[in-house]
Amino acid sequence: MPASNYGLLIIEDDFRIADIHRAFIEQSPGFEVVAVARNGAEARELMARHASNIQLVLLDAYLPDVEGLELLWALRRDYVQVDIVMVTAAREVETISEALRGGVFDYLIKPTEAARMAQMLARFRRERSALAAQGEMSQEELDRALARLRPESPSNAGMRALPKGIDRLTLRSVVEALKQAPESQAAMQVARVMGASRSTARRYLEFLVSVQVVEAELGYGDVGRPERRYRLQTDAIGWLESP
Repeated sequence: MPASNYGLLIIEDDFRIADIHRAFIEQSPGFEVVAVARNGAEARELMARHASNIQLVLLDAYLPDVEGLELLWALRRDYVQVDIVMVTAAREVETISEALRGGVFDYLIKPTEAARMAQMLARFRRERSALAAQGEMSQEELDRALARLRPESPSNAGMRALPKGIDRLTLRSVVEALKQAPESQAAMQVARVMGASRSTARRYLEFLVSVQVVEAELGYGDVGRPERRYRLQTDAIGWLESP
């Protein structure tokens, strides 16, 4: 593994989800999947073997042989140099609260949007790089490195770094389409205004949801089927004017 890469261990019993995570991470600059574990026993074995090459763990809360939170505490105790991100369908506040007390770097709820995963990886890379760059830091430097501790406006959070596959000009077109719409819009409606495909419009819309510029709600189409509809958040109107 190149010295500049951060190594990941994926702990996920569903091989399809594990493969999706692996494919996404392998396309993300600066990251490399070291190993994939299907259960807690495999995870412990792989960590013991590859601990020096693993800086980040993606952990599911539901594993066949151990509770994910139990494994979280074990990893926190034995491998203090590793950051852990929960990637799970568990939405219970009790589970989320314990994970936060366990010091997770992030908590992603399945199904995880690619933009949200990219946001997490970018933040991890930024923080690790900043903390490794110098022996001491001022309060201002620390606050800047740990940007997650400061509330950011949606415009600043979204425009600082765009993930791979998200073009700035196309993004502005999507925001403009929503800005002009008198009510929430389905992906197909936005696609027509943009002159793009529905899949492209939806990908950009979901990215905007992940950075809290757009809110999604459940509506009903012409045939009565539920569909996701998108509305520009009021406090994000100035997003287009961001540099």
